[in-house]
Amino acid sequence: MSNKSIIQTDDAPKAIGTYSQAVKVGQTVYLSGQIPLDPASMELVQGDISVQIRQVFDNLQAVCKAAGGDLKDIVKLNIFLTDLGNFATVNEIMATYFPEPYPARAAVEVAGLPKGSQVEMDAIMIVG
Repeated sequence: MSNKSIIQTDDAPKAIGTYSQAVKVGQTVYLSGQIPLDPASMELVQGDISVQIRQVFDNLQAVCKAAGGDLKDIVKLNIFLTDLGNFATVNEIMATYFPEPYPARAAVEVAGLPKGSQVEMDAIMIVG
């Protein structure tokens, strides 16, 4: 696939497995899941779920920028939570990061996430 490029930035956590931060194919960018890791320390941020959610959005934003886009260019967002009771907090914080119209979205409760995180998100973005 000759039009495939790998997106990498030091402004988001380094990949901690056999994956890339994002892969761009044509105008479509597939962003890997982000958990609330501080990019500098590679440790989970300290604080409640709202701190974790903000860090995930900041990490996604950094990868979007490295790919030539922005959060507003995301067309599909997948949210994984260890407690769906935190979904209202996700909505509240998401509204501060995304302008309308919002992307298509799914939210799923999961039994566990890497490094004990309470939230993970991945996305698909279209860049012009």
